[in-house]
Amino acid sequence: MSYHAGIVGTGSALPTRILTNADFEKMVDTNDEWIVSRTGIRERRIAEEGEATSDYATAACQNALDAAGVAAEDVDLVICATVTPDMMFPATACLIQDRLGATHAAAFDLSAACSGFMYGVTVGSGLIESGVYKNVLVVAGDLLSRITDYEDRSTCVLFGDGAGAVLLSRVEEGRGVLASDLGSDGSGAKYLLQPAGGSRMPASVESVEQRQHYLKMEGRETFKFAVKAMASSTERVLEQAGLTKQDIDVLVPHQANIRIIEAARTRFGLDEDKVVVTIHKYGNTSASSIPIALDEAVRSGRAKPGDVIVMVGFGGGLTWGALAVRL
Repeated sequence: MSYHAGIVGTGSALPTRILTNADFEKMVDTNDEWIVSRTGIRERRIAEEGEATSDYATAACQNALDAAGVAAEDVDLVICATVTPDMMFPATACLIQDRLGATHAAAFDLSAACSGFMYGVTVGSGLIESGVYKNVLVVAGDLLSRITDYEDRSTCVLFGDGAGAVLLSRVEEGRGVLASDLGSDGSGAKYLLQPAGGSRMPASVESVEQRQHYLKMEGRETFKFAVKAMASSTERVLEQAGLTKQDIDVLVPHQANIRIIEAARTRFGLDEDKVVVTIHKYGNTSASSIPIALDEAVRSGRAKPGDVIVMVGFGGGLTWGALAVRL
């Protein structure tokens, strides 16, 4: 027997500390006008010293459970999408599972960079549709400030910290996840990566001195890939769901660059009020940017029960993904 999987609760959690463009003017050779005109970012949230990804991911999960009215003991699986885990192992999802009190849940981490949320929802919804599980928590959390090089002016202004989560459960026919499109192109791995810390380049005095544990990005190549990937993935997911661009009630794009978001909005002929934008206040929070934006849209009433929501993003890998969901 097959089931339908849908989003029954959303949640998010963000640091209180704000880092503005004016703050960056004191740190590197940049200015507010340059940052805003090229990225759309005015400020971002930064975790305090001693905080970790699991702190925010756990809070986001609890908020999603509260919104759904589901107890942690009824969760069957926790999937955490992150590139900044608390540690290499155990999985951050296991730490979240314990802190939530989800005593009956399996747990694992998923690494697909900024596309991680779409990958996580696709995996989680598939397990519900096949009858394996009833309730799956998908959380995306990253503290990109931990791997941002604050001496590199081309990347340091882009990133922020935060977590967003959804609870997936069985829903009636016609609701839930309508279609998913995922993809990757590993030939572009060199354009967006953290070189050191793995088996290829283990931590050493040299790797630290050469600043190889920080995120590295070829901005121009990543931009070109992003515009193409977001448009084509959205088109494919609409086709799979039997929808047209006119059916989109709310578009929730990855919050990487306002110019990329605008290109997508123009491509699909959407009014501004149909596109959720949070990049001006949070920056790029990696995989968590989409569920954070979705949570804000749901809680503010912009995304309502019955609406068709399209979520689309791209990230290191290179990876991309899109989801069509009816709330």
